[in-house]
Parts: sequence; structure tokens; C-alpha cells
Amino acid sequence: MLTSDFDFEFPESLIAYHPLVRGESRMMVLDRERDGGGESAALLTHTRNLIDFLAPGDALVLNDTRVLRARLIGENAAGARVEALLLAPAAPSTAAPAIPRAGQRTLWKAMVKPAKRFRVGDKARFSDRLVAEVAEVAEDGTRILEFDLAPHAFHAELEVTGRIPLPPYIKREASDADAGAYQSVFAANPGSVAAPTASLHLSEAMLESIRAKGVDIRMVTLHVGAGTFKPVQSEDLSGHVMHSESYVMPEETAAALNAVRRKGGKVWAVGTTAARVLETQARGSDPDPFLPGAGETDIFIHPGYRWKGVDGLLTNFHWPKSTLFMLVCSLLGPERAKRAYAEAFAQGFRLFSYGDAMLIR
Repeated sequence: MLTSDFDFEFPESLIAYHPLVRGESRMMVLDRERDGGGESAALLTHTRNLIDFLAPGDALVLNDTRVLRARLIGENAAGARVEALLLAPAAPSTAAPAIPRAGQRTLWKAMVKPAKRFRVGDKARFSDRLVAEVAEVAEDGTRILEFDLAPHAFHAELEVTGRIPLPPYIKREASDADAGAYQSVFAANPGSVAAPTASLHLSEAMLESIRAKGVDIRMVTLHVGAGTFKPVQSEDLSGHVMHSESYVMPEETAAALNAVRRKGGKVWAVGTTAARVLETQARGSDPDPFLPGAGETDIFIHPGYRWKGVDGLLTNFHWPKSTLFMLVCSLLGPERAKRAYAEAFAQGFRLFSYGDAMLIR
């Protein structure tokens, strides 16, 4: 298939730049097995009513990653402004320190600007305690930054100094409200530079009601990287190199999901990130399809993919020609997905990370 097959126009006025109260976003519900011809056959409701579509004995799978305060703003030795977006930890063997020193240190891969102020050996001060030295310049232009702090102290300082990295299309500074709104209520494992945005619709009260209904809520972890915003640049999908992200499928989650499947329950994924973990660890039609495990996944889900682990998906509305929209199209088909999006635009649904939701069942 061609990347252009997944293109569409959308009203820019519908881009959501600020969040709503959890549960108050609108939700379009689509049945995969029912296509109303020229219509999407969609039911329009609100995310607070997600519980109505779940049955006792089902499982709801959440991504418990926590968004890092990964955006750092500081100055170099000359006092000029510098900025870094931390992407992922770098192993100590990845880069030697520019100046050998005793004690623990923390290395991170980062996107930086302006690049000319981040040459090997240059230093950037983001706070009195958070000072980085450029240890390496990678071929893709990213830097390996060395912080003279042990990992625990580094993360503690990051919580004080760093800023929430809002998506690049939101052209404003993150506010105190974003620190809470751009984080799921069940976030536990730090590591993401972007939120698993479908998770932002769920409140503690919603989750308590879902549990009380007899739905098993289980966690996986996938740390969302900056590659989630990377556009597909090849015209033929076969030429796209999918970004890789680290994940964990805990043993207790795999066992619980296998039990749900054996009893005839459905497995619902909240967000494309949870879905990617489930599909990475699912194995065909085996009565116990889910395997525990951890590692890096670069699974690329697009039309033609045969789903093995996910029965239903809660997701937001995504950018045209993105791998996230392609994933949605693998469930609905490109033409039906485009019709559903067109209906959402006509109904004034809000778009992207802080926008409204779609439930595919």
C-alpha cells in the first residue's frame, strides 16, 4: 500500500490544544463487523460511558508508563540559551565520558538545539545540579549527554527542573495544569517523552466503576518515544522503518489475559501503545495466546495485519499518513476509517492528543 492512501484533510480549528475533564471527551463507537455502506454506522457518546461497552469477564489493558519531564531549558558556558529533549537512557558503554571522572553518572540520548552549542565536550547547565556534558554526537544528529549524577538523583532533579514535553504541534509552553493533564491517573513507570493519550480519558472514578462491574484491569508498559511523531517518509509502506520502543508484558498480566480469553471474555486495549504490546506478545489462535516478556518492539500494524491479541481498542483521532492512523485502518479498513473521521469532523470532534476518542469493537 501507499502512504498517500492514508491521507485526508481535516479542519485545523478542531485541533485540541487544551484538555477536557477526564471522562467528558466525546467518543465515537464503531463496530468492526458492521459497515453501514456510505455511512460509518457510528454511535456518538462520551468517554465516561466506556463502561457500558465492557462486559463482566472482559479485560481492560492500560499502559502504565509515566511521562518524563524530559524537556530541559538552560544555558551554555557563554550564557546562551540551549534546549534538550531527552529521548532514552544510553548505556554506559555507548559513549565514553568526554572527561573521565569518578563516581556514578547518567547518560541520555537527546535531541538538542541549537546543535552548534552541543559539540563534544560542551556543557549545558539546566540547574545548579543538572549539568550536562556532550559525550558523543550521533550520525542522526542526536547527542549523548552525560550528567554527573547517579540515576536516582538524576530523576529526582529532573522532576524539579524538567518540563512536560507537549506534542510539537502545541505551540505553547507547558503549564502546571499540563503536568497533571498530560499524565494518566495510573502512570507508574517513568520513561516516556509523550503520553499514551487514550489513557488521558480515564479517571479514578471510571476505573473503580469498571472494576466493580467485573472487568479485569491489567497493566503493560510501553515507553513512548519521539518516534511516535515521526512521519512516514517512504511512499510505499514496505519502505518505512518503524521506530522501536521498550516494553514490558508482566507475567501476571499475560496469565490474567489468557484466563480471560479461555473464558470467552474480550481483551480491550486503551491506546495504540497498549495494543502494540499485546500484539507483540500474542501468538496466533493458541488458547493461551499471551506470553510474558520485555524488550524492544518495532511492530508496524497496518492494513493486512492479522490481529491476534486485541478484541477492542480505545484510541484518539490521529494525524493523516501517521502510523497510528494506519493502525486504526488495519481494524476498520482505510475507506471506512476515513468515513468515520469525516463524520467526526462534521460532528465537531476534537483532534489529536488532547482530543476526543474512538472506540472500535
